[in-house]
Amino acid sequence: MSSSAACIFCKIIKGDIPSFKLYDSEKVFAFLDIGPLSRGHALVIPKFHGKKLTDIPDEDLLEILPVAKKIAQASGAEDFNILQNNGRIAHQVVDHVHFHMIPKPNETEGLGVGWPSQPADMDKLKALHEELKAKM
Repeated sequence: MSSSAACIFCKIIKGDIPSFKLYDSEKVFAFLDIGPLSRGHALVIPKFHGKKLTDIPDEDLLEILPVAKKIAQASGAEDFNILQNNGRIAHQVVDHVHFHMIPKPNETEGLGVGWPSQPADMDKLKALHEELKAKM
């Protein structure tokens, strides 16, 4: 886990770096993205510093989706994406958990996603299902 002292999002939470703050509570902070994919693109972050979703205590995540929902409603977005990436190959750039609320007003603005799905081998899927269920 990277140091929270060097973390740009921790600095934004503390007010050391200015932001276009939309929401601020004990556990959650939200602000407009300064490199937006579309009008209203915002970030919702836990104040708890953790690199990946699995580093954040459950109680620190409870407010995230309701805040993202409020921002989506306030932006007037009819279509939008909620995006959260974990790790470099999964497109995470800042090492502090963050959720993007990205309005998708048309085909060219907002998030573009490739979805290379493949047909599943049902026997392998059944085995995976049993393995995951046993670990949860």
